[in-house]
Amino acid sequence: MGEWLDADQQRAWLAFMRVQQRINFEANRQLQTDSGLSLADYDILNVLVEGAMSITVIAQILGWERSRVSHQTKRMATRGLVRTGPDSDDRRVTVVEMTEAGRQANRDAAPGHVALVRRLFFDGLTPEAVRQLTAALEAVHKNLEPL
Repeated sequence: MGEWLDADQQRAWLAFMRVQQRINFEANRQLQTDSGLSLADYDILNVLVEGAMSITVIAQILGWERSRVSHQTKRMATRGLVRTGPDSDDRRVTVVEMTEAGRQANRDAAPGHVALVRRLFFDGLTPEAVRQLTAALEAVHKNLEPL
């Protein structure tokens, strides 16, 4: 395999990057406008739907640095979306829990966010194209798992 991407790989990579960056931009803008949440807020709230968890676990799930999660959750706590505190078993570990205000904000934001994702990502794709895209993205994700 050569040092550079071949033409098809380059085209696929650039298309992925354009789509990923634009969808993140549009999702952040839509969430801010409709609900006052940032995309980062929404990402963390969606992780916390599963229950309280440590900053380290949130970082692993989202693929973020621990410091980013820590700073983001501090901002969210000042707005009443989450609560943070020491773990009852290991006080060195910070646990984050969604508040009722966070749950409500997440519920309120979801319909507009889902509509945007459907419009920007799925409209124009056939069911077969969605299956193929899913298979391709799952294959790429397997490359990330050892990281």
